[in-house]
Amino acid sequence: MTPSLVALVITLGMALASMAAFAALGRPDADAEKKGAQFLMGLGNFLVHWLMWVISPAERFFIALGLGPDAFNFAGLAFGALAGLLIGTRHLEWGGGAIVLGGICDILDGRLARALELDSSYGKFIDSTLDRFVEVFAFLGFVVFLRDFAWGPLLATAAISGSLLVSYTRARGESVGVFCKEGLMQRAERLVLSCLACFADAPLSSALKIAPGSIVLWTVALIAGGTFLTAAHRTFWISARLREAGRR
Repeated sequence: MTPSLVALVITLGMALASMAAFAALGRPDADAEKKGAQFLMGLGNFLVHWLMWVISPAERFFIALGLGPDAFNFAGLAFGALAGLLIGTRHLEWGGGAIVLGGICDILDGRLARALELDSSYGKFIDSTLDRFVEVFAFLGFVVFLRDFAWGPLLATAAISGSLLVSYTRARGESVGVFCKEGLMQRAERLVLSCLACFADAPLSSALKIAPGSIVLWTVALIAGGTFLTAAHRTFWISARLREAGRR
């Protein structure tokens, strides 16, 4: 096996072992349940609670250090920029690692804000806005990485656009009084697919004897299609709720 494939197998093995430990010893995370956090429209909620269990020692450690949510908001922004740079310069595995670290920062900023009772309009604004910067940085890296594929830059640009549309439809709906988290291709799903593509491209491309970058290309195409469908679904769903409210 190639070194990349060995690393991938070891990482997956460690993740599965910790999932087994959580299934035996852990319990659902109260904060995630209160927030209504979901993955894959609820089908992957076990993974949500497992991840919260895995990072809970780090959360307690950072609280003891006196770190607040802003530290993780801006750390996440830095990791997003780093991910884009690493992906664009063809260091996919390191880019995937930066995406993971940025995602963990995104989780920790909200959890620390709630744990320290610092939840505020400022925090919600800066968190959601910086998340958009982070995602754009990463996908710009994919635009550059996929430049040798005929449709690569277009698909990566479509993935950026669709991701922003998903976020925009939710924000615009909330501004007119309709809260909508409907749809499959939300931020968590996009983040997981992006980092998995970075980790899996080299070993799977080698195993399948296909051009390096193909796994990333297919994943970006999936994200692009999924985000446009999710944004369209949210548009119609919110429109229907507003029409119903207008008839009352």
